Amino acid sequence: MARKRIVLSATTAVLGMAVLGACGQGTAPGGAAAPAAAEQAVVAPAAQQAAPAVKLTATEVDGLGQVLTEQGGKTLYRFDKDTASPPKSNCEGDCAKAWPPLLAGDAAPELSGVDASVVGEVTRADGTKQVTVKGWPVYTYAKDTAAGEVKGQAVGGTWYAVNPQGGKAEAQPEQQPRAQVKLTAAEVEGVGRVLTEQNGLTLYLFSKDSKKPPKSVCNGDCATTWPPLLANGTPELSGVDPNLVGKVKRDDGTEQVTVGGWPVYTYAKDAAAGQANGHGVGGTWYAMMPEGCKSEAPFVAQQGKQEQKKSEPAGSAPDSGGNGY
Repeated sequence: MARKRIVLSATTAVLGMAVLGACGQGTAPGGAAAPAAAEQAVVAPAAQQAAPAVKLTATEVDGLGQVLTEQGGKTLYRFDKDTASPPKSNCEGDCAKAWPPLLAGDAAPELSGVDASVVGEVTRADGTKQVTVKGWPVYTYAKDTAAGEVKGQAVGGTWYAVNPQGGKAEAQPEQQPRAQVKLTAAEVEGVGRVLTEQNGLTLYLFSKDSKKPPKSVCNGDCATTWPPLLANGTPELSGVDPNLVGKVKRDDGTEQVTVGGWPVYTYAKDAAAGQANGHGVGGTWYAMMPEGCKSEAPFVAQQGKQEQKKSEPAGSAPDSGGNGY
């Protein structure tokens, strides 16, 4: 009997160790059972999904010119029944299902071909934040199923694709084919030997651009004042080394002529061939020499600019502003 008791005691001890091993935590001081690991684990709250980054891009659309698109490439629209001053959306419920509002992300929108000063946001009735352009709340259209579609244009006579300035994109008249680009080394009074384009207008470079790699940073209002010389086939050259001539894609998808790597522009205030009123504007714009570098001619040669400075009241901002345009 004694032998049997010993065997039983040993078996009991082994079972007890197995149970202890399975419990893992054993007994807490004071005799209280330690809580199981599963009971001790703190369930972390589910991480909130970050709002997708918003991107606004000026995009060329056949028949409408430039319109704004969002990060997925879909056209953006404005609604005539909204207000821009103050910004207010009047598209809720079923309207917002057909015309989903572009909601603001956690970070500032990424912009391409759009001036940051026209972009903002407004609080909707449900508390969400909607992107605005020049005060107008902007939307996509549920029936635009692919990038580049504009099925929402003029729907109900109140919905219109929005352009980069916040206005309505309107049907464009059929454009005449652009003339072939011609680059000519010419003498211009006051600046000497510079490059001109096919109409005899002086060409300029912008020192805030880059030439390695070629990149234009003149968009929006800047490109209105300083129209880029757009590529159209192989340029005709006169007195210009063809190895210096190339092109670069702009933010709106068009291609701009480069010389020596620099994107080249005309100036809206050069009203006729032989003028160089843009030379030295803002200390960043220069007439371009045929070798692809800026003209070193003194700025005082610009009679038009001097007259303008004389006519400016004291303390007024120059025409070029802080950005040289």
